[in-house]
Amino acid sequence: MKVGVFDSGIGGLTVVKSLLEHQFFEEIIYFGDTARVPYGIKDKNTIIRYAIEAVEFFKNFELDLIVVACNTVSAYALPEMRETANCPVVGVIESGALAAKNALTCKDANILIIATKATVNSSSYEDELHSLGYNNLQAKATGLFVPLVEEEIYEGEILESTFKYYFEDIKSPDALILGCTHFPLIAPALQNYFGEKCQLIHSGDAIAQYLEKEFDFIERYPNPEIKFFASENPEALRKIAKKWLKL
Repeated sequence: MKVGVFDSGIGGLTVVKSLLEHQFFEEIIYFGDTARVPYGIKDKNTIIRYAIEAVEFFKNFELDLIVVACNTVSAYALPEMRETANCPVVGVIESGALAAKNALTCKDANILIIATKATVNSSSYEDELHSLGYNNLQAKATGLFVPLVEEEIYEGEILESTFKYYFEDIKSPDALILGCTHFPLIAPALQNYFGEKCQLIHSGDAIAQYLEKEFDFIERYPNPEIKFFASENPEALRKIAKKWLKL
């Protein structure tokens, strides 16, 4: 089994980490569009164009599956990617909503979704969660978290100030959906801010649950081959990958 993982930048490495933990794939091809990150402030047509270009890049490999780690691309470009690709394409929003369903038995649960502006504007998470019977939803665009993570600021005064800026008037939710692959890196700080009773749901764990359910993984691969590609400065991506993934 060979999978391609696509993200607008480095955040999708958090999805790769979950895939490695579950040992689904013999080979993982990661592509980060680091030259054009962030996608969360771009218009729909631009996002679709970039996503189709990523599919064309992955055609250089004989993939069994493409995982779209980017929530923004998952919100806007999955149909076009599926039409263009020569293998199945799976996004993180549907899987994230299903993970919330698995975690929350009460349909009246208070769910907060944090994501980029583009993902929030798409209402994709709300649509998926509404279809599953959840209606007590609130979405918040928290784009400042992306550059903070890129700067490896995972805790401390700057991050705490950003939490207060975004969340000062928000009651602690029952569940927090991390609708951007950068956000799991600040998950411990978010958990501390909202309290232990708040359940955090992020794309990596969600996509792993989804793949386990939807695909038959007969073999497990404890030592997969991983190849990293980036549209700009691939060495910087590989350096971060080694640090985050402990390679």
